[in-house]
Amino acid sequence: MTLQDLKQFVAAGESETVEFKKSTAQLPRAGETLCALLNGQGGRVFIGITAEGRLIGQQVSDSTLREVANTLGRFEPPALISQERVALPDGAEVLVLSAPAVAASGPFTYDGRPYQRVGSTTSTMSQTRYEALLLERAHGRSRWENAPATGVAVKHLDREEILRTVRLGIEAGRLPESTGGNTGDILDRLSLRENGQILNAAVILFGKELVPGYPQRQLRLARFRGIDKSEFLDNRQPQGNVFGLLDDAMTFLHRHLPLSGRFEPGRLERIDELLFPTAALREALVNGLCHRDYAIWGGAVSVAIFDDRVEIWSDGTLPFGIRPEDLKRAHASKPRNPLITNVFYRRGLIEQWGRGTNRIVELTVQAGHPAPEFEETAGSVVVRFRPKGRTITAPLTGAVTEQVTEQVTEQVTEQVTEQVARLLAVVQNQALNGSEIMQRLRLAHRPSFVYGYVQPAIRSGLLEMTIPTKPRSRLQKYRLTEKGRAWLVANKKG
Repeated sequence: MTLQDLKQFVAAGESETVEFKKSTAQLPRAGETLCALLNGQGGRVFIGITAEGRLIGQQVSDSTLREVANTLGRFEPPALISQERVALPDGAEVLVLSAPAVAASGPFTYDGRPYQRVGSTTSTMSQTRYEALLLERAHGRSRWENAPATGVAVKHLDREEILRTVRLGIEAGRLPESTGGNTGDILDRLSLRENGQILNAAVILFGKELVPGYPQRQLRLARFRGIDKSEFLDNRQPQGNVFGLLDDAMTFLHRHLPLSGRFEPGRLERIDELLFPTAALREALVNGLCHRDYAIWGGAVSVAIFDDRVEIWSDGTLPFGIRPEDLKRAHASKPRNPLITNVFYRRGLIEQWGRGTNRIVELTVQAGHPAPEFEETAGSVVVRFRPKGRTITAPLTGAVTEQVTEQVTEQVTEQVTEQVARLLAVVQNQALNGSEIMQRLRLAHRPSFVYGYVQPAIRSGLLEMTIPTKPRSRLQKYRLTEKGRAWLVANKKG
């Protein structure tokens, strides 16, 4: 640092990252401030400058340097504080002690006490804050997601899902085209394998359905009658990897939320819209799946639909230092599960870290609804959607009201949604891929096609996949089941 640089610091005055000390007689207080800077944004302590900003300097002897070294040895954990000496015209010197921004390696203590910086003031850190930082440090180094998955090998993971992640990552420009197709190499690149050992995060992301010992791989879905949980209309608990669970949740929402279709001038494709924006609901589910506490044995992400609201619950508290009110404004990204979150980002399911909740608010408000509510309660984080000026009802055409008899020759009177009926009429006696069906239905939005048409038809037993063991295969086609053909015959006049 030059004398000119020093004068610029003096002119700017003390701040959250700068403090002046008159001499080394104030070294104990300088140590407290350096500790606070280590626990914050980093910064500098200048010794030889008065509080008013006068450059006075001091004589720096071997004894002075030993005092400084003794002071810097009182940090726990040990901290790398750099030292500089800036000569003044009269021969005196200013000592500059610089603390790096290494809060993630802390919290630091000086003489056994933690300190923090608030504005230009140094104060003792509260016990609660200190313990929270200790937990955060432990979490950064040792988490459930980066622990070895005992007894799990590459064969227990879904190779198709892993390769799909690579394909989507390359398309999104978030994985290099040279990634390749070797499953082990892909896991290493995504930091999901360490020294040949599969990590827990890989099981959550890509585990096949029957991986034992992972009850966290589940979803709770419920449609209640009224505004409380006294009576179920529908209740499901699917299990699987997070991408399958995301599809299951979106299918459930499409099944139970009102869906309307419209055509825009100049466009041939039909646009189907849910009561709440599909992108906002999907973002809330992705947030829940990325940030939930997977260490909670048997925990889950839950979707609850009531007559007056939709709630998405995620087991676990908010990340360290984040409050519910922060989620509606710009806030730091502190993913609880950075390995899992990174794979969601690579696949294009997360656009920008730390923006997800803001996007949920923006999309919902643009659709004419009140801003979603964020709450932390009973060890869970809740996102609550409320519709504007109406209640939530099932799609007007209803769900299945009568079961088709196993004898396909008997009359079939089962009622299906308008979307499923259109799908069955298009497929008829053919096996078609998704793009062909969308073209014939004049649909442009693939998520609406999957969640509003295909998956309800499959769940009702009216449609089936030609490759059921690989539901996301690029060669996948769809055809009617016997039940579907029977329904089509029974309802051909419509």
